[in-house]
Amino acid sequence: MAMTEAVSLAAAARSRIRSIGRRGAARLVAWAGDEKLSPWLVAGFVILHVVFWTLILMRLRVAQDVHFDVAEAFAWGQKFLLGYGKHPPLSGWVAGLWFMLFPVTDWSTYALAMVTVGAGMMICWAIAVRVVDRRRAFLVVVMLAIYPIFNLKGFKYNPDLLQLVTLPLVVLAYLDAFEKRTIRSGVWLGLAGALALMTKYWVLTMIGAIGLAALIHPARMLFLRSPAPWVAIATLVVAMVPHFIWLKQVDFAPFTYASDTYSISNHIQSLELVLGYIGHNIALLALPLVVAAVALAWSPHGWMLLQRDPRAFVTQPWSRDANSDVRMNQARNIWIVQGIVAVGPLIGALVFSIYVKTDWGISLFFLTPLAVVAIPQLRLRRAALVRVVATWLVISLLVLVAAPQIVPITMLHNATGQFTYGSHSQLARELTELWHRRFHSRWKVVAGATDVGEPMTFYSPDHPMPLTPNESWSSGLTSLDEANRYGFIGICEVGAWNQQACEAWMKRNAAGGEEMVITTRRLFRGSAGAATTWNVFIVPPANREAPE
Repeated sequence: MAMTEAVSLAAAARSRIRSIGRRGAARLVAWAGDEKLSPWLVAGFVILHVVFWTLILMRLRVAQDVHFDVAEAFAWGQKFLLGYGKHPPLSGWVAGLWFMLFPVTDWSTYALAMVTVGAGMMICWAIAVRVVDRRRAFLVVVMLAIYPIFNLKGFKYNPDLLQLVTLPLVVLAYLDAFEKRTIRSGVWLGLAGALALMTKYWVLTMIGAIGLAALIHPARMLFLRSPAPWVAIATLVVAMVPHFIWLKQVDFAPFTYASDTYSISNHIQSLELVLGYIGHNIALLALPLVVAAVALAWSPHGWMLLQRDPRAFVTQPWSRDANSDVRMNQARNIWIVQGIVAVGPLIGALVFSIYVKTDWGISLFFLTPLAVVAIPQLRLRRAALVRVVATWLVISLLVLVAAPQIVPITMLHNATGQFTYGSHSQLARELTELWHRRFHSRWKVVAGATDVGEPMTFYSPDHPMPLTPNESWSSGLTSLDEANRYGFIGICEVGAWNQQACEAWMKRNAAGGEEMVITTRRLFRGSAGAATTWNVFIVPPANREAPE
C-alpha cells in the first residue's frame, strides 16, 4: 500500500512538473510574439546571457591574465585621442568610459566583452523584427547566444568585438533608410557608418556590401532616387573630417600598420589562410545552425520518423505555401549583404595577397541566423523555439558548472605556453614596487612590445603609458621625449621572436639605466605555469641620478 502511494505521489509530482513546463513554454512563445512584451523578453534574455557568460569567463580564465588586446584597449582609454596608431579611436573611448565606472580588474574586462556582445544581440533583434515576425526574431537572438562568437570566443574586448555593435547599427540604419527613404533616415545611416569607421577600417567590407545591396536590390530605384543615400554619404564624410585630419597628421600610420603587418607575397600561403578562415568560421556557425535545424525538424516521435524516413525528418520543417511572417523586401537586403561579406573579403585576400586572420570573421556573420530564419519556406513551430532556448540554457549551465574542473586541465595541457599562462600581472606588481623604492614617485612610462607593455599599463596601479619600440605607428599615448623626461622601465621577453630587436632598442635608448633579470611564474591551485624571464632596463627620471 505504501509503495503504491509513493508511486502515485511520484507520478503526480512528474505531472505537476510537466504542467509547469508546458505553461512556461506556452508563456515564452506568447511573450516572444507579443508586440509589447517581446522587447522585455529579449532584454531579459540578453541580460541573463551577459550575466551567465561573464561568470563563466571569470571562472574559465581565473588562471590567466587578460589578453593583451584588452590591455591595449584599456591603455588607449587613458587618453581620448582621435586615433591610436593602429586603429581608429572608438574602442579606446568605450574602454575609457567603462573603466571610469568599473574597477580595473580581470572580471570587469569580461563584463565589458559580454555587455558589448549583449548590446549587439539587442540591435540584431531590432534588425530581425524589420525582416521577420517577432517569434522568428527571438529565435535569431537565441541562435546568436549559442554562436561561440557571442559567448566563449567573445572573451576579449577589442575593435573586432566592438564591431558586433557598430556593424549591426549600420545594417539597422540601412534597413530603416531603405524603407523610409527620408532625409532623417539618411542622416542616421551616415552617422552609423561614421561610428563603424571609427571602430576599425575593416568595416568598409560591410559598408561596401550595403552599397552593393542598394544597387542590386530589385527596388533599388526607389531608394536611389530618394535623398536618403546621398544624405548618408554626405553625413558620413562630414562626421569623419576630424579623424581624416588626424590621419593626415600621423602620415596615415594605420595604413602603414596594415601594409606592414598583413601584406604577403606568397599566393599559396594566401590560399591556405583563406581556406583556414573558411573552415574556422563554418565550424563556429555550425553550432547554432545545427541546434536550430534539429529543433525545427524534431517532433514528439522524432526517433521513429528518423528511422522510418530520414528524408522526412529533414524536409518536414519546409513548406511551399505563402508565408506572411517574412518581409521579402528587407529579407533580400539581408541575403545580399550577408552573401557579399561572406565571399568578398576572401576574393580580395586572394587577389591582393592579404594575410587573412580568422578573427576578421568575428564581425561578418551576425546576419547568418537571420538570413536562414528569413527563408520563407521555413516553418517555425512553437516547440522548436522552446527547444532552442532550452539548449542555450543547458549549454550555459553545463559550462558554468564544469569551468572549475576545466581550468587545471587546460593549464596542465598548456604548461609551456607563456603567452597564455605567463604572469604579466606579477611582473607589473614587482616593477611598480621596484620603481617606488628607487624613485618614490609614480611609474609613468613602460617601453616594450604590445603584448608586454600594455599588460603593464593594465596591471600596474600606476598605469604607466606604453611606448612601443621599433613601430612607426605609435599609439600617441606617450613619446620617447616624455620617456626620457619621466624615466621609464623597458622590458624585453627572453626567447620572444622580437627579443633581439627589443634589446637593440634598449641599448640605444636605455644605455645609462640599470639592467636586471626577473623571472615570473604563475601558480594556481598547486599547478605552475611556464616560467617567463624578462630583461628589464630601468632608466631614472631626468635630472636624477640612477641608484647605486
